[in-house]
Amino acid sequence: TSEMKMTLSGCLILSQRPTTTGKMRTILLAYLAICITTTAAFAPPAFGLGALFRPPNIKIIKSDGIRLDEAGKFFVDAFWTGKVGGGADTLSPKQAFQLERQQVAEFSKRYRRRAAKQSGRLPGNYAGQSLDSSSELVLCVNGSDEVIGCAGVEVSRIKKMDGYDSSFSGPLMSNLAISRKYRRKGLAEDLVKAAENIARREWGYDDCYLYVEKRNTPAIKLYQKLGYKSIWEDSTATTLLPTGDGRIANGKTTIVCMKKRIGAGLFGNLFG
Repeated sequence: TSEMKMTLSGCLILSQRPTTTGKMRTILLAYLAICITTTAAFAPPAFGLGALFRPPNIKIIKSDGIRLDEAGKFFVDAFWTGKVGGGADTLSPKQAFQLERQQVAEFSKRYRRRAAKQSGRLPGNYAGQSLDSSSELVLCVNGSDEVIGCAGVEVSRIKKMDGYDSSFSGPLMSNLAISRKYRRKGLAEDLVKAAENIARREWGYDDCYLYVEKRNTPAIKLYQKLGYKSIWEDSTATTLLPTGDGRIANGKTTIVCMKKRIGAGLFGNLFG
């Protein structure tokens, strides 16, 4: 006889009395259960090409509202320098100072722990705005404990773009960045998965959303590979763009809203 049990981590375990004919089936079912179960929060994937090139001693951790200054400065170098869409390959000292100050302030508004409701936006009309205390910045750190990647997730208002200017509350992922030295090693996928695990396991949401610039083709391809689907576009959005002459300009861009079903099991995204 056999008995099926669900663990706290969501693993389906088949416990079977050791018989000659049942041992192999028990081992196979246990292996399949591990393979199809969502990986534990912040654990790097065991399989895939990225795992083959992953540097040693990499950790995915929650910021827990601290290290935000360090994360903000990292983000300026990883995201704003050479920004997709024509950004300057090298920031001037003035540009770096302005962006670092603004980014650190924004991370503090979004992710620092406090009981009161949060607010605050980056320039541009798709920066996201927290409505409650459900927010977290996930960090990727190397063996020297340096921040080499980050991704944020927060409960925000998601626009419907249905012609009525309506919106709904849901988890919005943002601020995904990886240091140039550590790209193409599977770390972005780890950060996305960690953010999804927070939205699903800690906050109880079944869907996760994100905004991405349409011209950022590498990011869109990554999100599509991870199961995100485009649900609408807005060509009236704005964004910051550090220019080669030392300015930080406001430019027009097209924003794509993408969605992934994270709470319906292995095949949930096929029907979401």
